[in-house]
Amino acid sequence: MRDDVVCVEKTDERTIFVDVKRAGFREATQIICGVGARYLCSVGYDNIDRDGTLAMVHTFALDDRNQFVCCRTAAPVDDPVIESITPDLPSAGWSEREVTDLLGLRFAGHPKPKKLVLADDWPEGIYPLRKDVPHDLVPQGAEDVAYQLDEAPPGTKIVPVGPFHPSLHEPEHFAVYVDGETIKGCDYRGFMTHRGIEKLCQTQVSYNEVPFIAERICGICGSVHATAFSQAVESAAGLVIPRRAEFIRTLMLEIERIHSNLLWLGVAGHLIGFDTVFMQAWRVREQIMWLCERLTGNRKTYGMILVGGVRRDITPEIAQDILTVVKKIEEELMVIYRAVEKDTSIHKRTKGVGTITRQQAIDWNLIGPVARARGVDIDARRDHPYAAYDEVKFEVPVLDSCDVWATLVVRVVETFEAIKIIRQCLDKMPGGEIFVEMKDKIPAQRHAITVVEAPRGESVHYVITGEENRPERWRVRAPTFTNLQAVPLMLLDEQFADFPIVMGSIDPCFSCTDRVAVVDLQTGNASSVSKAELDAMSRKHQERVKK
Repeated sequence: MRDDVVCVEKTDERTIFVDVKRAGFREATQIICGVGARYLCSVGYDNIDRDGTLAMVHTFALDDRNQFVCCRTAAPVDDPVIESITPDLPSAGWSEREVTDLLGLRFAGHPKPKKLVLADDWPEGIYPLRKDVPHDLVPQGAEDVAYQLDEAPPGTKIVPVGPFHPSLHEPEHFAVYVDGETIKGCDYRGFMTHRGIEKLCQTQVSYNEVPFIAERICGICGSVHATAFSQAVESAAGLVIPRRAEFIRTLMLEIERIHSNLLWLGVAGHLIGFDTVFMQAWRVREQIMWLCERLTGNRKTYGMILVGGVRRDITPEIAQDILTVVKKIEEELMVIYRAVEKDTSIHKRTKGVGTITRQQAIDWNLIGPVARARGVDIDARRDHPYAAYDEVKFEVPVLDSCDVWATLVVRVVETFEAIKIIRQCLDKMPGGEIFVEMKDKIPAQRHAITVVEAPRGESVHYVITGEENRPERWRVRAPTFTNLQAVPLMLLDEQFADFPIVMGSIDPCFSCTDRVAVVDLQTGNASSVSKAELDAMSRKHQERVKK
């Protein structure tokens, strides 16, 4: 193994890069996992114009040491094959399939080398993330092709769920294999709303424009992705932002956590037919939406985060407004929680449902509330502190009933903890500037990784700096990308009627998993609309509705 290691580089106090020859790549990852590292995601990138290779990075976290290990290798473009690590790490399966689709790098020994991201009729030989492929390419679709489902277990029938279904809020397709009412397996076909955000930001926009696009990866976790990207660039550039800006980032992240968890609680109630919970949770949530509008001008997509800090300050008047709102939310959420805690119908629909063991959760690298509900004690805010999380105190709730009920409890408790963090941020926030300008050009070919604990679990952003004031490669791994892979295991031997709540328990965001450029597919033309034009269109639509 030692002969296969090309070099080891420590770029900062907590990031280690290990370059390995491809023959020893899988063995290197086994050694890294053997010392207690947890797999995060894999990143492929195009190095063809530089040295004729396609490169690959497997990333890991050493949670007990606050360190990241990134294992890198490359394969020549005329022999683009690397040994798969999926047999050792099941959750690496999607990352490797994605790299095959988007870059053409193949993985020997992969147990399920089917398409993941690309459309079924996408032509062979066109790999969108290669540099020679234009960002606005609209290729001619192939004829008579369709996704091939996994073989159904003997004695089962297939019940299709999606791509459009009342229990799914975005287009995704599950083929559920049932024996009577019992689920015996399922296959998944997603990525129907893939938006090409990574490609767009590697070719068309600058570093400080990316956070505004990153905010649109997810309809709820905008500040999460904007913060994660900004931190990765700041790490690559060696840029230290003002401490006050770090506190404001923490504040916005916890406000988003409250918003997201209340939204999920309402949806969970709706999925089991308990619409009183839905209406009450969303009524309480509306207060945080109004607060965000007063803070930033928007109910969502706040535009607060930039590389170098934040765009808006927190005045004493705004701070008092925040405290008033979160106090009311805390009181009203406690009333809802006490009602839910004692409700036998909710217990029957959630306890013992969607159960997998703690070891299975570890094997599949589950993250966020889904993992903590199954006894896995991980939280990036505590294990890999960023922003101002090193200066605030909070509890990480961990339960061991390993079911949907536990995920509900974890999310509610985390909402109360988020309120504690917000109060500490306002109490401890230092004075000073909120933004520092990046005066020097960021050198190309610097690698950086960062994690941010989103409400659904950690989001991982990997950045390779490039020329022309933009990243050469930006890889986003949203929490749903990891947790969704274990859904078939959660569904196994459950009743089909429980499919919606088991699926909903991971709080899936298919859109941020699929990862916006708006293009007319008929003409291939892209267009923009000014504010005045948008206002005129809106008023014209309202007039038509009134008539």
